[in-house]
This record gives sequence, C-alpha cells and structure tokens, in this order.
Amino acid sequence: MDLDQLQRTDLNLLVCLHVLLEECNVTGTAKRLHLSQSAVSKNLARLRAQFNDPLFTRAAHGLKPTVRAQALQAKLRALLNDVAAMTEPDHFQPHLSDRCFRFALVESAYPLLLPQFIGDMLEAAPAITLNTAAWDQTTFDGLARGNIDFGITGKDLNPADAMLTMMPPKGVRYQELCQDHQCVLMRADHPALKGPWDEARYLGLRHVQVKCDGNDRWLLDYKLAERNIERDIAMYVPDFNSAASLCTYTDLVFTSPSQFAHYIAASLNLVVRPLPTPIPPMAYTLFWHQNQENDPGHQWLKALIISRCQQFSPAKLQPIAHRARV
Repeated sequence: MDLDQLQRTDLNLLVCLHVLLEECNVTGTAKRLHLSQSAVSKNLARLRAQFNDPLFTRAAHGLKPTVRAQALQAKLRALLNDVAAMTEPDHFQPHLSDRCFRFALVESAYPLLLPQFIGDMLEAAPAITLNTAAWDQTTFDGLARGNIDFGITGKDLNPADAMLTMMPPKGVRYQELCQDHQCVLMRADHPALKGPWDEARYLGLRHVQVKCDGNDRWLLDYKLAERNIERDIAMYVPDFNSAASLCTYTDLVFTSPSQFAHYIAASLNLVVRPLPTPIPPMAYTLFWHQNQENDPGHQWLKALIISRCQQFSPAKLQPIAHRARV
C-alpha cells in the first residue's frame, strides 16, 4: 500500500468521477452533487491529470467514457460502497436516508408489482428516491458494475426452459416474487371470438411480439419449435403497451402474462382468452448482485420488496393495478 499516493488522492474527486460515469453529462453530475458546472469541469481536469487519461470524450449527447474510465467504473463503485459502509450506521435508518436506489424493470412490473411495495417504502423512508429504467440486455452488466441496485423481470421456472430464455450470470442472485401464466389479448369484435378457441385457431392468426432482452423469441416459441410449429409474427415492438394498443385496431393478437393482460384489457376494451398451447408458468423475479448483499440499505429494501410482493398471489394483483388507474 502506497500511503503517499493515498494521501494525494482526493475522495471528492473519486465521487465526482463515479457520478460522471453514471451520468456521462456535466450538467447532470453538477445537479446530483449540488455543484456548479464549472466546479465539475475543474474536477474533471484534475482527474484527467491524476489518471493521465482524458477519461471522457465529447459525444453527440454528452460525454463518452474512454476505455480506461470504463475499466475504473466497477472498481470505483466497489470502493465507494466500502467507504459508505464504513461511515454509515450498522443498521440502515430508512427514515433518515436520502439514498437513491436504481431499478431496471420489465414494463409489466410498473402497474403490477410497484404498487405492492412503493407505498410502504416511501412511508418508511420519505426522502429516498427511485431511479427506474427499462429492463434490457444490459441489465445484468449494470447489476455487476453496481450501476443498478435491483432488477425485476420474468423468469421461466424450469431450469431447462431458463437455459433457452435467460440464465443470470455468475454473481447475480435472484428471488421469485410471484408466478403468472400466459394468455392472449385481442380486440372485442375480433373474428376469432366466433367459433371454437383452440390451438389451430390461435396459430392461424397473425401475432404481435415484444422483444425481451433483445430476443424476439419467448419460451412459447421454443416449445412450439419442438413440434416444428411456429407462430406467424406480423410485427415486433419494444414494449407491452404498444403491443396491446396494436390489438385495438387490427386483427393482430398479443400473447402476454395474464396479469398484465387483464390490467390493460380493462383500459383498452380488449378481450382476454386463455393460451390454448399450455406452457409452464413464469415468475416475476427480483435480481441483485452479490456485491450488494452486505449493504444494510440494500438488505432493507430487498426484504421489503420480497415480503410485500410474496404476500399477493397473481389473482390478488389485478385489483391493486385497477385501483391505480382511478
């Protein structure tokens, strides 16, 4: 350990670098640190001298980290977490905390799962903040880097099925919150509502599909492929609401988790039908990285989320979501 080098290291500069790496923007960094933009720019100049690297280059929409800066990010996050752990009380005090927790959420979690815990969370910790983003193919990397505290998305329960769709990388922990199954959305006057509803009728329709984690195939598609069957996908979209909206004015149908389907059907005057091709249920799942497990604040919020969400079966989630629309 080089004590002379450590004495020359300004912790405030490292905090500034940490936030710059998250924001990639001087204005956003200044706002979060309650500094002027000029002060942040001066700190960046000192950081460049200290690390002998430009650290950031200008991009169309802010700053782009250099390779050296990207390599520093995970180490910096771990270091600041350790410093925070040394200076914080042994027990997290939610009523005194102004901490910001960062989430990556699958779209259907907003109306279905957030209402289960966010009220209790803000009542116990009125000054904390949630910064949410969409779950995507970068989320696991964000958890590993410490840029994201928690992720919530669907996970297939059978390990063999999960191997086809999504397996968390080493170091990522997870806990099932509640289970759900798939069903089908279509407009109220859809021609398929006349006559029998079976797999042949379902497969004869054109479908809209949401890309999840950058993947345009769901477990359903893999299960159908085992029988050399595939759906006729007419359109791929990035989110659940867009897919459901398309069903209101076309003959497209959308296969989605049942709780989201019932929630959105009431808003858009859609009809919900069971999926005539049985597949195993999925589970809304909470993800976090093992590096966070000794953080008292992280432990507190994780326990709150799990306890509140696991109190509700999928059948009990729908009324909560309905009240949220009033």
